[in-house]
Amino acid sequence: MTFPTMRRLLLGVVLLCGMHAASAQMQPLSEDELSSIHGQGIVTMTNTSLGGYDFSKVALEADISLSANLRNMRLGEYTYSPRNGSGADLDISLMQFGRSDGTDAQRLVQISNPYFEFVYKNAADGASREAIGMRFGFESISGDIGLQIKTLSGSMRVTGTAADGSTLVLDSRTDALGGKRWDGSCSGSCLSLAQLGGVTAGDASGGSRDFWVSMLKTAVQFPTAAGLPASDPAQAGVWLNWRDKLQALNTSGITPPNLPKGR
Repeated sequence: MTFPTMRRLLLGVVLLCGMHAASAQMQPLSEDELSSIHGQGIVTMTNTSLGGYDFSKVALEADISLSANLRNMRLGEYTYSPRNGSGADLDISLMQFGRSDGTDAQRLVQISNPYFEFVYKNAADGASREAIGMRFGFESISGDIGLQIKTLSGSMRVTGTAADGSTLVLDSRTDALGGKRWDGSCSGSCLSLAQLGGVTAGDASGGSRDFWVSMLKTAVQFPTAAGLPASDPAQAGVWLNWRDKLQALNTSGITPPNLPKGR
């Protein structure tokens, strides 16, 4: 992976979070008022180890409501001889957070606790310690996300409903090359990437809990959140993981609009 690739991804993360500076005037509080106030740091840091690697996770304890359209995202551009595909690990023509053809609530996607997690090779001495890469993700995401994906390197699972009412499944685990630069093609009763116009993330029990994108020098098994099965190992390059509670918006490949109000 190249520095420009990492820079573009980090810039996209900043734009997604949509954070703005805030200002406020300080006011004195009485002793009684102070005693009734409880606080928690907005940033948390945790360190874990797994499979010979150390992980340092920096999480933002925040809930974010997001409406955004991202176009022509190509991440992980390099030659991969077994299957070069479009020449990129992730080639996403369109990724829309929210839709404008439904209710007001559907205009927004709800994101909780975005985080970065950095990976280091476990070593007894500092000289041998090596940075392997990082991932960015959300601990929860809920809402309608429009998608047009040409090439996927990752682990993704989506269920959908065919016109006759039967269940269709898109699952990168069916790919013979392990989901690396997969074009999403399949045969039989399945859902292909070309048929996927987007997903509804989450359900009545809560949001989807395993969305993340990694950039790595070598394959890594990331720690898994409590209550989730172990994720597939992330491969070298750029890798997307998203399997929890994803339902296809449709099986026609049509992405719903996401326009500003009044348009």
